[in-house]
Amino acid sequence: MSETAETGWQPVRRLRTHEHVLAQIEQQILDGRLSAGDRLPGERELADYLGVSRAGVREALRVLEALGVVSAGVGSGPAAGSVVRGEGTEALANLLRLHLALSRFTQREVVEVRVQLERWAVSEAAVHAGAENVARLRSMVLAMRQPEISYEQFNELDTGFHVSIAEMSGNALLGTLMRALRDAVRREMLAVFESLSDWRATANALADQHHAIVDAIEAGDSSGATALVERHIATFYASNGH
Repeated sequence: MSETAETGWQPVRRLRTHEHVLAQIEQQILDGRLSAGDRLPGERELADYLGVSRAGVREALRVLEALGVVSAGVGSGPAAGSVVRGEGTEALANLLRLHLALSRFTQREVVEVRVQLERWAVSEAAVHAGAENVARLRSMVLAMRQPEISYEQFNELDTGFHVSIAEMSGNALLGTLMRALRDAVRREMLAVFESLSDWRATANALADQHHAIVDAIEAGDSSGATALVERHIATFYASNGH
């Protein structure tokens, strides 16, 4: 038995420079010292503050930009620093997409989670949605029926429809989670539509189901809307071999 196992002590992992920089920026955000829209110091200034190389700062900023946490600054002077982004959905979607790919969750597991989120969202939307919300959903359904749109455009409308319902729930985090989940599975959704021999027929059927969901939301029928959205999702995956 090793000495580490006997004593219970574990070696401390030595962090690379850019990981130290990432940890510092993360802590600034968690402590409220950095907020959405704030500008980070420039590379040279940040390197001086932290006592690290500019290369380490640059690598950390590239990681944060790739994750969608910051937008890279350009030029020099006061406007050179990267800006903390106010919309965290892209960052969450990027992480979720990678996690879904690497963890190899089954399609069934992903669908089950989506169904639970959708059930919660539509149930709450039926309680909280107003006339303007309903009108917005109906306009999306109408746009879905236009024969000239592509399946990529249809998928964007479909995503917007479900995200809008989540946002109507009154829970901002639910809307963000729904957007992140839909963005994370976007590639798979498009692949399904591309494989269909008549994607327009499928799109029309989905639009009909969307219409019925909107009717239930407008009527304040939470249980009806919940049953409709669950059937809507289950039918799509079952009909297309997923």
